[in-house]
Amino acid sequence: MSNESVNQPVQPADDGSERSDVQWQQILSAEEFHVLRQAGTERPFTGEYWDTTTEGVYACRACGAELFASTTKFDAGCGWPSFFAPLAEDRVRYISDVSMGMKRVEVRCASCDSHMGHVFEGEGFKTPTDLRYCMNSLSLTLRPAQG
Repeated sequence: MSNESVNQPVQPADDGSERSDVQWQQILSAEEFHVLRQAGTERPFTGEYWDTTTEGVYACRACGAELFASTTKFDAGCGWPSFFAPLAEDRVRYISDVSMGMKRVEVRCASCDSHMGHVFEGEGFKTPTDLRYCMNSLSLTLRPAQG
């Protein structure tokens, strides 16, 4: 993961990447549209998945692409779902973000280009990657493991 890298999106047949904002607004709730398509952020400790421990796969709420496994989710104490790695690097893309007066790296779904959240490096978490993918619950849908 490089702060300056921008991955080329992988585009399955019907991923929604060609949809207009009007079409997205017909599909998503106002809150989902704000986060997924306008790069908004939900308030901490309010999202559906910030403290969920259910096993499964987290998919993009907009297009359904599988992005994160529950086995990489950890409690970062930040109030948003946090993961130490995506399912695969080609599932997400990175964009340099200086919109809040600091340098951050935005994470987007590689399939439909929806905003997921941000990734932070070097925070000292005891994870295999020392990365924290800080995602919005509104950007994700948890698909529980079949048990």
